[in-house]
Amino acid sequence: MTARQPTAVTSTAEAPSPAATALAGFLPPVPPTAIAHAAWEYGLDAWQRSILFLDILRQRGNETAEHERGGMPPVLVFDYEVLIDGRDLPTPVNYALVRIVPPEGQPTDPAKRPFVVMDPRAGHGPGIGGFKSDSEIGNALRSGHPCYFITFFRDPCPGQTIEDVARTEGLFLQAVAERHPDAPGKPFVVGNCQAGWALLMLAAAAPEVTGPILLAGAPVAYWSGVRGKNPMRYSGGLLGGTWLASLAADLGNGRFDGAWLVQNFEKLDPANTFWSKLYNVYAKADTEGPRFLEFERWWGGHFLMNRGEIDWIVQNLFVGNHLTAGEVRSNDGKTVIDLRNVRSPVIVFASWGDNITPPQQALNWIPDLYANVDEIVANDQTIVYCLHPSIGHLGIFVSGSVANKEHSELFCALDLIDVLPPGLYEAKIDDIAPGTSHKDLIEGRYMVRFERRTIDDILALDDGRDDELPFQVVRRVAEINQHLYDTFASPFLRAMSNESMAEVIRAVHPTRLERSLEGDTNPWMQWVSAMAPAVREARQPVSPDNPFLAMQTAISDQIVRSLDLYRDMRDAWQEQAFSSIYATPWLPALFGMKVDTERAESPAVSALRTEVAELRRREALSRIGEGTLVDGFLRILAYVTAGKSAIEERPFNLLRKLAVENPPDERFTLAEFKDAVRRQSYVVSLDPEAALRTLPQLVPDMKERRRVMVLAHRVLTVGGPLEGEWMERYRKVADVMGTDHGKATREADADAKT
Repeated sequence: MTARQPTAVTSTAEAPSPAATALAGFLPPVPPTAIAHAAWEYGLDAWQRSILFLDILRQRGNETAEHERGGMPPVLVFDYEVLIDGRDLPTPVNYALVRIVPPEGQPTDPAKRPFVVMDPRAGHGPGIGGFKSDSEIGNALRSGHPCYFITFFRDPCPGQTIEDVARTEGLFLQAVAERHPDAPGKPFVVGNCQAGWALLMLAAAAPEVTGPILLAGAPVAYWSGVRGKNPMRYSGGLLGGTWLASLAADLGNGRFDGAWLVQNFEKLDPANTFWSKLYNVYAKADTEGPRFLEFERWWGGHFLMNRGEIDWIVQNLFVGNHLTAGEVRSNDGKTVIDLRNVRSPVIVFASWGDNITPPQQALNWIPDLYANVDEIVANDQTIVYCLHPSIGHLGIFVSGSVANKEHSELFCALDLIDVLPPGLYEAKIDDIAPGTSHKDLIEGRYMVRFERRTIDDILALDDGRDDELPFQVVRRVAEINQHLYDTFASPFLRAMSNESMAEVIRAVHPTRLERSLEGDTNPWMQWVSAMAPAVREARQPVSPDNPFLAMQTAISDQIVRSLDLYRDMRDAWQEQAFSSIYATPWLPALFGMKVDTERAESPAVSALRTEVAELRRREALSRIGEGTLVDGFLRILAYVTAGKSAIEERPFNLLRKLAVENPPDERFTLAEFKDAVRRQSYVVSLDPEAALRTLPQLVPDMKERRRVMVLAHRVLTVGGPLEGEWMERYRKVADVMGTDHGKATREADADAKT
């Protein structure tokens, strides 16, 4: 249902309806004085807006009830078909794999890399990744990629665990890959918010099932944040740990109500929760209804978890922070989740305006795992991050501007990201400057480049990590309180709990109650549904320069400032209270524990990693004179550009164009190209002089050497002519290859013109 546009009743072009005429009979006449006229005009408008506002809330209540009666399906705007229902598997879980049906006139190419979007199960239902056309799913479809979505249902299957869910998601990704055998790589998977850490764990436990993965607003380093800015991380300590989540699940007859998580999110911004969101609907009651109802359909859908699931999440991740320490194990204890095992590129998208998952929580897992970039390279891992300057947490998934820029451009550059040499990069997305050369090699509406970064660059985003030390004490306190609760309280609550009582508790939760009381089931709302059509017929909007409207705006701004002040004072008090309890020496001493200032890997594991890296180094150097024509070509590029701070898309897109022009027997797949890039970039980084000296062995034929040099020059000069150190390196290559670099340059220029 959508709100109608305002119509004036003062026009003589057409007669008002009988309802409008009857309503106008109750309106007072226009007073003669200006201020009285302004007051009358504003009062009429405010009264009408109040009716329209209540009617929008009534529609929200009705849509929520209808959504629940329909089984709470995903709020996708795209048609879809269910491929695999996890509830029918031998180990049932409440997840399903669906194929997004492309809109009419927008076919997808089955030979392109498939996209899979995973939404968070963090209180709300699925669909935020595709509830608008300008979204992650929408961008994938517009690019011609087959798109899939991993959805879930309101009620968990009895006994399902986080590990069961991960195994099922792995089966889903395998099924997607099998449906696209001609795709250039494994599925690209997007994990939104809490689906991000689940995806990262899956990629570490089963690296063979995923292609590049995008973690959008996903918390991974749960203790991280900036002093004075990220108060949510203190909640676990101030509430005494994880036992409250277990209590809520026990009262829910073994199932945790996601409405509690939604309420925690809303408490972060009381000005928006208690005033701004609803005031914006009231102030724009003629036009704001559709947008408000569209979002609230997702925001008001609350899903459930088993107690075992919520216990695992809060104890292992949010309070325990065991993931980056390599302390998360499978249920049988045989599999350790080590994030270093992820073989596909990891893309992290975070925002400075996100107060739920700040950039530190999204990125600090990298310095937790690696002391420097050399270790990332030695582990053959590629990590890319992109930071938005201002968008909020939900905007990462639902903002049209983010979907059309950051998500769209990262999707376009996906193949380039997949073949980036191992290392750490920051993605920069800029407007295309006037005079930019080779615009035909830029796929999207922006220029994308990947600048090399170091671990120090990640640490510089934080204000220091000493503030994370007290969370070790929080973890210990949480373990003690959890044990006490499980021993003395939980058995009694489980014995008394039943499904009828659990349903009543869920029904009276404030986030549900406010919607159920607004719908047509509430007899007090009947008069709103009867009066709203007449109000729309007789609508008389206030003039924009009305002084009382300005007064309304000023009062609203003051209320927002007051609530923001309350929020700031509350957050400051919570941070101070947390520090006064957990940052003092007496509490860890009381528990007989020592706060570790550094995370130390076990000597055995560290020695094993060193040995593996040394073996890889020796193997690479032992085969430095072996390779194909493609290896030789890429070694030239790697040697000339060694130390370059940025890699952009134009050279890569030219390489793809040149590859298509090759004879069929000389063409190579994206996977072969990726392997060659990694081999040659690693060899050049280990011993650049030996790599240069053995280069002729890779291209023994002089005719092929000249051709390779021409192609290399053409690629190297896409962004401008060769100068300085690059020119010196190119001349060295030409000397070693026995070719005339001047002639190669002229031939490359002529080749480019044709």
